[in-house]
Amino acid sequence: MLLDGGSRVNIIIEQLRLRLGLPKPKPATYNLKLTNQTTTKPMGLIRDLNIHSHDIPYITMFIVLHNSVIDFCYSMLLGRPWLGDVKLAQD
Repeated sequence: MLLDGGSRVNIIIEQLRLRLGLPKPKPATYNLKLTNQTTTKPMGLIRDLNIHSHDIPYITMFIVLHNSVIDFCYSMLLGRPWLGDVKLAQD
């Protein structure tokens, strides 16, 4: 997992979504521009997903990407939406 204060979205790759038994994503109506400046169509969105940090539950949304879209060295990225939800200050 990677915390990224520059990312406007939370991302999870399909392989991890399946391994965690998360629900099937709903269709996404937009494209996503990645850090390498390529554009991709997400597999979909998972809204209202409960994740826990130090036993505190938070509800957030994830964009699901195909495993092959980008060579990830991580399987989940928590961006500004999550950082704002947990009121985390990153310096």
